[in-house]
Amino acid sequence: MRLSIALLACAVAAPAFAQEQAAPQEAPQEQLFPATLAGHAVLPAFSLIAPPADAPRDLWISGKFTGQSRNETPMSVEGDTGATYGSHKTGISLPFLGQPLQGMSGLAMNRAADGSWFTLTDNGFGRKVNSPDAMLFLHRMQPDFQTGTVTRAETIFLRDPDHKAPFRIANEATDSRYLTGADFDPESIQYLNDEFWIGEEFGPYILRVARDGRLLEVFPTRLDGEILAGPDTDGMLVPAQPGTDFRVQRSGGYEGMALQPETGLLWAMLEKPLLGEDGQPEGDFLRVMTFDTGAGDWTGDSYRFRLTEGATAIGDFNFIDGTRALVIERDNGEGDAAKSCAEGADPAGCYPAPARVKNIVLVDTASRDEQGYIRRIGHVNLLDIADPDGKALPGTSAEGANFSFPFFTIEDVARLDESHIIVANDNNLPFSGGREIGRAADNEFILLSVPELLAAR
Repeated sequence: MRLSIALLACAVAAPAFAQEQAAPQEAPQEQLFPATLAGHAVLPAFSLIAPPADAPRDLWISGKFTGQSRNETPMSVEGDTGATYGSHKTGISLPFLGQPLQGMSGLAMNRAADGSWFTLTDNGFGRKVNSPDAMLFLHRMQPDFQTGTVTRAETIFLRDPDHKAPFRIANEATDSRYLTGADFDPESIQYLNDEFWIGEEFGPYILRVARDGRLLEVFPTRLDGEILAGPDTDGMLVPAQPGTDFRVQRSGGYEGMALQPETGLLWAMLEKPLLGEDGQPEGDFLRVMTFDTGAGDWTGDSYRFRLTEGATAIGDFNFIDGTRALVIERDNGEGDAAKSCAEGADPAGCYPAPARVKNIVLVDTASRDEQGYIRRIGHVNLLDIADPDGKALPGTSAEGANFSFPFFTIEDVARLDESHIIVANDNNLPFSGGREIGRAADNEFILLSVPELLAAR
């Protein structure tokens, strides 16, 4: 969910480029397309839900293990953004009475019959060790861009009644066997044939889940015939040697997993580069592997996605037709760069690591060079969105300025129609700001008019 790596953009090229030559050492400038704000809706940061009636009592208070020691006193410790981001307080305190709705970590391409979106909440509080009381669930949500509100139509809690997890889960001894953030870190989601397919980071695994939330199957990751593991894979012993004992970086699993229309293929993209034998990143690219949902197995094919200069992670990945897809790429910055801290300044009233790279990239998965790099067609800049009709909600945009989406983790993108895409953030409650210093980031959904981007080839 949190971090990744950077690199040089791979740009627009003639169609013949994909099959005839290797990736160039210096890529030409990629086309930047305009984006216009067509709608804005918010789910407030402090949005909580009650666990199911049969959940263990332990799960009725969440976030008890986010500090240095256990804390069972509700709302007693205020969250902050951490030293890297100025240690700004967020105004919301842990532990929570109930489960937070925070962490919108993926949108499914296929929507529900009523048009609502299936969206995923991640592992809870960012790490395996601090999230054993954070329940795993997904939702049907419907942003209303006329009223600026978001309706939660349904929540589906993940559970393992049939003992499909290949390890002991946090709630192993309970009858309900609800899954938590100590078990899996779900980051990407697709909906197919009344089932969910979830890309997960700890394993990394692909999870097959029934419509009612039951875990049906767990698939480890295979690349070139070998199982990939990370430092948080169950059974990993400490000390472990990066590059030898594990190749997937921490928080480097499936941040994006696209479902290719009419094929049943999942294109699963790792968030960070794999590690080489020397323990260092194998290169400045991200691996993309395909999984056949019908066969329940990896195809053996893998490709590469190149990040632009300054980007450190991807956030989501969704097809818009049979071959073209949208990818979120981002840096690790948070907040308006116009309010960045001067050198040596007290960060109390400024952003020491502001947002500078937040893009939606259009790629063509059928257009690849001989090294497997997927062709980038162009992108829109989420930090420079036109708003001529004043669609931004009050308090979210400076007067006379273009609208910006300057959040740390932007992890949701999908095509709505021929002209529009929907984008949303993961607000990492209560640890991220981005919109306003001293206030926790809300879960914001934006509707963007991007006809030129969606028509590009």
